[in-house]
Amino acid sequence: MIAFISDIHSNTEALNTVLAEIDRLEIGRILCLGDVIGYGPEPRETLLTVMQRCEFSLLGNHEHGAMFYASDFNPRARAAIDWTRDQMNRRDKPRDENMRLWKYLGAMKESHREGQMLLVHGSPRDPVKEYMVPKDAEDSAKMQGCFARMGDARVCFVGHSHVPGVYLESGGYRSPDMLNGVFQLGAERAIVNIGSVGQPRDGDPRASFVTFDGSAARFHRVPYDVQGTMAKIRAVPQLPEYLAERLALGR
Repeated sequence: MIAFISDIHSNTEALNTVLAEIDRLEIGRILCLGDVIGYGPEPRETLLTVMQRCEFSLLGNHEHGAMFYASDFNPRARAAIDWTRDQMNRRDKPRDENMRLWKYLGAMKESHREGQMLLVHGSPRDPVKEYMVPKDAEDSAKMQGCFARMGDARVCFVGHSHVPGVYLESGGYRSPDMLNGVFQLGAERAIVNIGSVGQPRDGDPRASFVTFDGSAARFHRVPYDVQGTMAKIRAVPQLPEYLAERLALGR
């Protein structure tokens, strides 16, 4: 059994709650699909936890933005990534720890293939930056392009959009509610968005993650201390108020 997590976004309350649930389920493997940092108030803490608990984390657009450039981010996301970059270079922290954090980011790969699975942050055709959202199911050119880039993989797990659900090669999007929380992998190939641990955007503020046993992907939602994370964001002048407000709305 594998637990997939993604888009933690420096939210330790959400991450620790999800990890506690994964431990309760006695799942041994935890794989992260990227965006450990960005938006939230505790980038160092989330990175250190992921480094300890996950087999690996893929490269997300926020890690890419912290290491290279964030000129394509909206102003609020850019403000958060600029502050995050400063946090990674804090002079009151051990220099070797700072170096270890940056080295971990630098070693993140864009995709991972394992058996029947492809793992990326964004989409099969643009692993770091392309979003997959429900309306994309109606864009046949985009969907054909994404499935073509999956190669011989039967299922691709993605994050990035923060909206969980399943995209079928024959067309159509299935929300977790439509699937009663479980997607059974069959002959048809699929792309499974696992949602976000630290900043859900589907109207449900609970943290989202997915478990996979090789044949069925199960969607999980767990409540966490949203107000606690909001208070931490508000305590950082460089982080826009909007980044706190959206957590309570799941948007």
